[in-house]
Amino acid sequence: MASILLVEDNEMNRDMLTRYLRWEGYTVHIATQGAQAIQMAESERPDLILMDLSIPVIDGWEATRQIKANPITHQIPIIALTAHALTEDRYRSIQAGCDDFETKPVSFSRLAEKMRKLLNKPTPEIDPLNISI
Repeated sequence: MASILLVEDNEMNRDMLTRYLRWEGYTVHIATQGAQAIQMAESERPDLILMDLSIPVIDGWEATRQIKANPITHQIPIIALTAHALTEDRYRSIQAGCDDFETKPVSFSRLAEKMRKLLNKPTPEIDPLNISI
């Protein structure tokens, strides 16, 4: 299964997202601040990064710029995770190099769809005649 670098400084958000991602079958690597995220993007080479934008030391916008400027990590898709929900925040995230944008509180179904799209994985089909209750 794909590996995800989750960059999140809030412990509750980090725990909730980590459990969800592991339940979905992803391998999860965790960074709690921007400099660590930049280093881990290169050392771990995740398939996708979920980047909180309001993180300490180096914020998520700058961490994204540095990851996208590095020839080793530039191809890794990044989804911005933020409570900043204004159109200008989305624009700023895309300008920094994020491939998509998800507001907090996170909608797991919407995030899962964005992740599948960036990882080029098909949406699972549910057979309505084969559902256990």
